Amino acid sequence: MQKTRQPTPPGESSVSAEGLGKKFPRSHHWAVKELSFSCYPGTITGLLGENGAGKTTSLRMLSTMLIPTEGSGAVCGHSLREAPARVRQSVGVLFGGTSSLYDRLSAAENILYFARLNGLEPQEGEARLAELSNLFEMGSFLHRRAGTFSTGMRQRCLIARAIIHDPAVLLLDEPATGLDFSTRRSIYAFILQQKELGKTILFSSHDLNAVEEICDSLLVLHEGRLAAQGSPAALRKKGSLETGIRELTGSMQ
Repeated sequence: MQKTRQPTPPGESSVSAEGLGKKFPRSHHWAVKELSFSCYPGTITGLLGENGAGKTTSLRMLSTMLIPTEGSGAVCGHSLREAPARVRQSVGVLFGGTSSLYDRLSAAENILYFARLNGLEPQEGEARLAELSNLFEMGSFLHRRAGTFSTGMRQRCLIARAIIHDPAVLLLDEPATGLDFSTRRSIYAFILQQKELGKTILFSSHDLNAVEEICDSLLVLHEGRLAAQGSPAALRKKGSLETGIRELTGSMQ
């Protein structure tokens, strides 16, 4: 079996973008323009910005779900343009609001299906499923049909499905949206745990309290462009991260 996880050599960026841009057909505006940044193993990067700022489009380009109009990028040393299959082997992707489960399948069946898609042998997939079921406390609904799940159950199943192949990089779009307090905290605890394992995490969020608490660095997008980047402390103004971002973008809500 081909290993799917693609570790990054120490000191090298695991996610990078250089002048990355996306313009959709028949659109007069760039969804993302001249985006450049780097992320490193064992770090958490928060992607912030108002609705329509380009967060999801950026993550979709990095996951190879969208082809960039201009610029370049790489994940674990693999070019988005030249080696998209290798990029997909290296990432775990979750897109809130667009991700879905097969409702007639159980949680276990949904997750194991993606294990096979990512090249895991049945025995390895089962072992990994047991590990993730314990991590996300899925035992009570692991063999129930997904159509009966609550929002929190679905989200835990979606995250387990995204990381079943133990990827080196996690790209998470609003991973805690719509979840209750307890489930949100478990998701953030999981993200911190992945950091300790040396993974690279890039996630979008409107939850400024959470990103300030767990992120090492922030990327602030405004109208498709990078308005600022730095640590939460560096972007804080007048004692508030929200104030700092409002001053940078003039429209963050």
